[in-house]
Amino acid sequence: MRIALTIVALLLAVIAAATWRSYATDMAVAQARVSAGSQVVATPCGPIEYAVAGSGTPLLLIHGAGGGFDQSLQFGQRLLQAGVQIVAPSRFGYLRTPAPADTSAQAQADAHACLLDALGLRRVAVLGASAGAPSAMQFCIRHPQRCSALVLLVPAAHSPAHAGQTMKVPPSLQFVAEHILTSDFALWTLTQANPKLLVRTMFATPVEVFDGASASEQARALAALQAVQPVSQRASGLMIDTRITSTLPRYELERITAPTLLISLEDDLFGTFENARYTAQQVRGARFVSYPSGGHVWLGHDEAVWREVAGFVTGPAR
Repeated sequence: MRIALTIVALLLAVIAAATWRSYATDMAVAQARVSAGSQVVATPCGPIEYAVAGSGTPLLLIHGAGGGFDQSLQFGQRLLQAGVQIVAPSRFGYLRTPAPADTSAQAQADAHACLLDALGLRRVAVLGASAGAPSAMQFCIRHPQRCSALVLLVPAAHSPAHAGQTMKVPPSLQFVAEHILTSDFALWTLTQANPKLLVRTMFATPVEVFDGASASEQARALAALQAVQPVSQRASGLMIDTRITSTLPRYELERITAPTLLISLEDDLFGTFENARYTAQQVRGARFVSYPSGGHVWLGHDEAVWREVAGFVTGPAR
């Protein structure tokens, strides 16, 4: 019996060592990704981390929950091939942008303006994805002369249908947020063990949609999961986003004068379809593009979505 227990203990030790080595390797890759390619600039709104990529029409690409400058650059790869220059800030609490006392969407919008001042950019198109939508809307409301076009992609936004809870958050996501999205190792372990659970909770995408997607689209979703690491350096931002997006009030959408495009999907489990449709009805002249299926990360429609965005922000009127 002692020999058997010793063998089991040795096997467990070997498995634990191999697991830790794999984890350490993946985290080193993640750390290297967020440690290069960005800068921090001092502004009147505080230090702001950002990256700039590409050339052409400038687009302020505002990331969603769990993001940072790196998420924006990853999502916007197709735009770089379409004559768009991406300006990608890390919002409050993400990576190297600290959280100030006021972390409201309005304060974030003013910080976007401060960053543009530092970069010498007078007027830009703006894209707010998911939890990045509130500050994108506020930017175009508070600084209308600086907003040449507005794109809201699967946006966290107010709608009468979701007045009590802006984004539908299932209990499973609440568990993930409280126990997984605060630990690099916990998130890594779940990503290895059950990535489909994270696709459904973090990415609000039905598992059957993921299963029916092409191999390249499945790979895109899994790569996006990996890109949330190191989540410990995004935890503060996630908490801010959770507070802001839980019950968003109705913004003064009538004050948005820039051409506006909204994109969402009917089976987005966060419920952004109704939010986007309502917002499109309130912004004068807004265009609403929807797809029946694809979840919060628009599986099966990546090329079409970014083609819509590129055509909209680089149009002749911009």
